[in-house]
Amino acid sequence: AVVGLVPQKPYLFSGTIAHNLRFGDPSADEKQLWDALEVAQGAGFVRERTTGEDDAVATGLESTVSQGGTNVSGGQRQRLCIARTLVAAPRVFVFDDSFSALDVTTDARVREGLAQHTRGATTIIVAQRISTITSADQILVLEEGRIVGRGTHEELLESSETYREIVDSQITAEEMA
Repeated sequence: AVVGLVPQKPYLFSGTIAHNLRFGDPSADEKQLWDALEVAQGAGFVRERTTGEDDAVATGLESTVSQGGTNVSGGQRQRLCIARTLVAAPRVFVFDDSFSALDVTTDARVREGLAQHTRGATTIIVAQRISTITSADQILVLEEGRIVGRGTHEELLESSETYREIVDSQITAEEMA
């Protein structure tokens, strides 16, 4: 794949988790699926997942997902879609606010894994949470559809009032203490 997109509202298809992940690469083996799930911080909940009843119980990669992924949480949907895109191994990754349903700790772990896993690929991250983009090589600040700032986190703190306002609005009480 040339471009892999993880949208803000991720979509899963009815079928197994393995089936959903293999939309990225139909020939992917189980190791590739588990590796992608590890990076996306989804391996834990997939290992524990059980679906079905009585004799038709399925676990792990073979557990079922309903159409649209309505039987998993928003954060789990995002992590499964991130894993699916990792399985595809595109040259360009586009994460369109794909970390918004993740808590800050999981977001940081996913980004840490992605930094290693996407090395050599172009990565575009659309985000509203500043902590998601602070390590980016280049950040574009948009206001009303126009670019009003461009640079690294440190450069923008110095040069962009809009960026500073966004950062200030996201400082937690813990960080202020």
